[in-house]
Amino acid sequence: MDEVPAGTTPERGPAGPAEGRGRGGLRRFLRRMASTREELEAEDLQKTCGAEGATPITDCGERKRHRVAGTLRTVTLRPRGGAPALEAELYDGTDVINLVWLGRRKIAGIDPGRRLLAEGLVSVQDGRKVMFNPRYELRGGS
Repeated sequence: MDEVPAGTTPERGPAGPAEGRGRGGLRRFLRRMASTREELEAEDLQKTCGAEGATPITDCGERKRHRVAGTLRTVTLRPRGGAPALEAELYDGTDVINLVWLGRRKIAGIDPGRRLLAEGLVSVQDGRKVMFNPRYELRGGS
């Protein structure tokens, strides 16, 4: 019978688990299997938005300038005060903010499912966060 040095096993070797495999892989797999599709999409959005240097929408304070990133859920034309206004709902995995472009009927590239980075002053109207005429950068499509 061969002797195995202390601290090692024939299956694992001296370095422990096989290299390249992190701890908690099974736990991560089970969590992903038990989560809904919406929860997984929200988690992925939060990761990508953080990587772009954006503020999570839940952390955006009223009357402060913020940069937010996410995916456009809806885009609608809704008149405000008799003038056209293009409204888009941006979701980043934490919350929703309405982006409003006053005097615009259509903006090329502003479509549901599109990834977007927007910057502007956040206000609250009727309990919802709103950003009027934000600067924006289009990101990869849906």
